[in-house]
Amino acid sequence: MSRPAAVLVVALSLAMTVVLAGTAAAQTPARAPAPAAPAAPADPFGEPVTLPAQTIVFVSGQANWDSAFETLVEAFKRLNAYLDQHKIAPSGPAMTVYTQTDDTGFSFQAALPVAAPPAEPPPAGIAVGTSPGGQALKFVHRGSYDTLDATYEAITNELDRKGLDAKDMFIEEYVSDLLKTAEDRLVVNIYVPIRTP
Repeated sequence: MSRPAAVLVVALSLAMTVVLAGTAAAQTPARAPAPAAPAAPADPFGEPVTLPAQTIVFVSGQANWDSAFETLVEAFKRLNAYLDQHKIAPSGPAMTVYTQTDDTGFSFQAALPVAAPPAEPPPAGIAVGTSPGGQALKFVHRGSYDTLDATYEAITNELDRKGLDAKDMFIEEYVSDLLKTAEDRLVVNIYVPIRTP
């Protein structure tokens, strides 16, 4: 993994920790973070996969780390409202494609896969496209966003151990509903696209 890619993953995990800790502190009385849910015996960790390119409806945006979670939640609420209004069913779980990150923030596509492009073009601010496809490593995080940084640290270590070079993007696929699931019950598939020699 290249040094910039490693720094990217570490910076993301650290920033998510700060963001989520700040969000939790602002919304609830001080409490200890929920422990990470143990990985299920069958959970992949660094499993090579081929991501299929899927038709997606998405909202692009940028956010600072201090408002990351709220920004993504609002984007998914907007996408769900659009799909509900047009009676379009998602064909898979919601996902966030992180297209660029740095110390202060990130660019993203909050996306929902659909079986086919909508018959009519979506309104301004919502677009139709294709999700990233190709070779990636799959990792699973179980637990709260407060503990997600430990998963990203383990991912960085695994990539370094295998001597792999990650592309400058990653994907979080929300197996559990990000908007409705209890914080300590989240299940997130993390896909790290790998550069091929």
